[in-house]
Amino acid sequence: MTEARLIRPGRHGAIFGFAGWSGSGKTTLVEKIISHISASGVDVATIKHAHHHFDADHPGKDSHRHREAGSRQVLVSSAYRSAHFIEHGERGEPDLSVLLDQLAPADLVLVEGFKSYPIEKIEVHRPSIGKSQLYPNDDLVIALASDEPIPECLLPFFDLEDVSGIAAFILVQTKLKQAS
Repeated sequence: MTEARLIRPGRHGAIFGFAGWSGSGKTTLVEKIISHISASGVDVATIKHAHHHFDADHPGKDSHRHREAGSRQVLVSSAYRSAHFIEHGERGEPDLSVLLDQLAPADLVLVEGFKSYPIEKIEVHRPSIGKSQLYPNDDLVIALASDEPIPECLLPFFDLEDVSGIAAFILVQTKLKQAS
């Protein structure tokens, strides 16, 4: 693997991904990893890929009314949080590097999904869902997390419940922490 193949972190400290088939437990694991890593003082941001139409905005809200009226971008802000809604329309889904540029700077950006993008990642795999493993065809999968042992896998392996082990691995891989 060459460094030139990887998406650069830009203004972020590091980027690290989680890939796996739907139902493998990616979101649950990422949620636990976010909690663990952010509790150690690391500023974490996330980008999650959605394979379906979704709407985080709701009819009747002012922001939704602005979008319905034709605004392609709506940024809602208060003293507590901001939300930026962008209608992609016929432009299609933006590239991961474009999405990274839209985030405020962070120490670590965890990416859930976007499995074909050139970032180092952990594969989340559950044999019970009956899907093939990704790592044999993706040299950017650098570790595997599963609820069952995968004897033929030569990559670093983690049980899905080993949140502290996975978090430590990510911090070392992204150089946000030195190996002990």
